[in-house]
Amino acid sequence: MSLIKVILVGLFSFLYMIQPAMALSEDNKAINQLYTQFAQAFNQLDAGIVENIYAEDACYVPENQSKGITMGRDNIIAVYKTFFGKIKHKEARIEVDFRVVERQMETNNATDVGYYLIRFHPAKDAEEPISEFAGKFVNVSKKNADGKWYLTVDTNNRSETPFYYNAKPSPDLYYGRQFSPLTAEIHVEQH
Repeated sequence: MSLIKVILVGLFSFLYMIQPAMALSEDNKAINQLYTQFAQAFNQLDAGIVENIYAEDACYVPENQSKGITMGRDNIIAVYKTFFGKIKHKEARIEVDFRVVERQMETNNATDVGYYLIRFHPAKDAEEPISEFAGKFVNVSKKNADGKWYLTVDTNNRSETPFYYNAKPSPDLYYGRQFSPLTAEIHVEQH
């Protein structure tokens, strides 16, 4: 076998082996982008941004025991519109951040497990302190035929804020803006 043939066979073998790793890296970036979009939606109180995150047949399982499962993207968007509308009505603002600690990936499906933190900033004239609460989440994403990732299952429940703050970064997984803990003078809600 000629040297050029050996080099070409070796090069093609190498490219064949790294292709799945490159695809996995691109998939991780695309899934991580969903969390960036969530943060933008909360910062801008814009449910339209959230619309691009969910699959048409997605379901949302809220942490609130008195609420049922919300089925379908349009119904999920309606929940966000109502929620963001309440924040706007109070002339307040809200931020969210995520720390993904585990991702189980298959060809076109991914399951993320992690923590989130929501920080509520009341209206300036409300004379109320900034408050925050944290929780745990499990998100299931699916890659559609268009090659884009969408959330198909979104579920969460509350947890103590130290779980969020103490979560360690994992390679290639979303680790957010990394909120700093609120100071002792600021009230921290832990429901």
